[in-house]
This record gives sequence, C-alpha cells and structure tokens, in this order.
Amino acid sequence: MGVRNETQVVEFVFLGFSGIPDSHIYLFLPFLAIYLVTVLGNLTICTLIQLDPSLHTPMYYFLSHLSFLDICISSVTVPKILVNFLRQRQTISYNQCMAQMFFLLSFAGSEALLLAVMAYDRYAAICKPLHYSRLMTTKVCTILALATWILGPLDSALHTVLSTTLSFCGVNQIHHILCDVTPLLNIACSDTHINKMAAQVANILGAGGPFFFIILSYCLILHSILKIRSTTGKRKAFSTCSSHLIVVIIYYGNSLINYNGSSAGGGSLETPTLACIMDLIIAPMLNPLIYSLRNKDVKGALKKVLGSQKKTACPHTIS
Repeated sequence: MGVRNETQVVEFVFLGFSGIPDSHIYLFLPFLAIYLVTVLGNLTICTLIQLDPSLHTPMYYFLSHLSFLDICISSVTVPKILVNFLRQRQTISYNQCMAQMFFLLSFAGSEALLLAVMAYDRYAAICKPLHYSRLMTTKVCTILALATWILGPLDSALHTVLSTTLSFCGVNQIHHILCDVTPLLNIACSDTHINKMAAQVANILGAGGPFFFIILSYCLILHSILKIRSTTGKRKAFSTCSSHLIVVIIYYGNSLINYNGSSAGGGSLETPTLACIMDLIIAPMLNPLIYSLRNKDVKGALKKVLGSQKKTACPHTIS
C-alpha cells in the first residue's frame, strides 16, 4: 500500500499544445466557435428531423442519433480544452481523466456501430427495396439504435476498469490533448500486457467489425447500382449514399491517423494533436454540414421551418 501511495498520480499534464504555450488564450475563441457551431448544427439536424414528418424515416432516425452522438463526443473533449486554455494549464485530475476516457470511448464506439447500422439501412433501401418496409420497421430501428448505445459503453467500461489498475510511478505527462487508452499505456510503469491485448481485441471487433460490415454493405450496394439501367436511377441511388460514405471516410480516416499517432508515444506531438482535433473536434462539426448541404430533404425541411417562423412573425399582411 505504501508503494502504491508513493507512485499514485493525482493529475495528468497534456503535452499536445506544449509547442505553443504562449498562444493558448488565442486558441480559445476558435475552439469555442467550433464547439458552438457543432452543437447548434447538430441540434438543428435533430430538431428538423423531429419537426418534419417527411423526415420520419429510418435513415433520418439514425441520422438524429448520429447528430446527438456528435454533440456528446464534442462535449466530452472541447469544454475541458477551453477551461485549460483560460487557466493556461493543460491538466486534468485522475478521476476526470478516467471519466473522460470512459465517455469518449463509449460515444466513439457507439458511433462506429451506428455508421454500420446506417450502412445496413442504405443496403436494405437500395438492394431490397420491395422488402424495405418489412426489414426496417419502427421496432427494428429502435432495437438497432438502442444496441449501439448499449454496446459502446460496455466496451468502454472494460478499458476504463483496466486503466484504473495501472501504476504511473510519478510520470504524469500525457503525449496527447485528452485521456485515451494508448497515451496512458505509453506512460504506465506497471505491466500493460492485458491492457494492450484488450485494446487490440477492441480495435478488431469494435472498430474493424463495423468497418468490415460497412465495406461489405457498400460492395453489395455498388453491385446493385451497376445493374440499374437508367442513368437517373444510378445517380439517385448514389446520392442517397454519398453523405453517409463521406462521413464514414472522415471517421475512419481520422481515427486511423489518431490511433497511429497515439501509438507512437513520444517524439513529435503535431501528428496526434492534429489528428485528434480533426477526429473529435472538427469532424462532429462537419457532419451536419455534409448532410444538410448534400441532402435536398434536409434543406427542404429547413426552408419549411424558416418559412413557418416568418409567417408566425408576420401574421398580418396588407392586401
């Protein structure tokens, strides 16, 4: 017990922004603006889907869950970064670090599963159009959405529990801008064999599994689209998948760079820092823009809502 008390770390220091120590206060406003745009953009998507009956379909039902997950992911990371910018001290307590890691992994895992569910929805709509209403009933959609919210935290809980068993021997400098499994393993002085095995299994099942399912779904979708004779039909089928495909590429592309950068341990902090910013801060802001700018239904719903508000604000007209 005495050894444990001597080596116990009560707070961690983030080194991700150590290269620009005098510019932290100037980073506050850009990060705050990004966070506000992220929250407002995703809340707008959720609100439009709730208000417009034409958007009460499985595709937009899952999109509302994706938007809410993006709000959650951004809220787990950005507020703490903003507070540290104001304090000009890039630190986090041990308990806050474990909590941040748990919720971050939970929401990120749920998003990976949700992207796979959305790929299945697109597969059912394009490859099985006659059976779509039977395959994607309200009950099925609810079960699939609920499963993504349950399985994500289950995987995260395992990592968090294993991380609490680590000893850090007074080393508390994390080569990152937030608490994640790999950066903590890189500074731990206790045996991390079990933690690394769990991380590898989680990467294969939690990230690789949904990614493989998405690739398989789009292979089948592409096969069905190529069999469509009409050019207009092909274009319409591609358009229904394009936004989701862009989000998948951004999610897995940034996640891969973020993971590889974190695994590198020491050395240059630029790659993991930039990758993390793109993955967990910029991407949640871009998702509602991708879906709204490339989706006629969402733009139409926004116009209807704005039009109804204008009529409410100006109920009397001069004839």
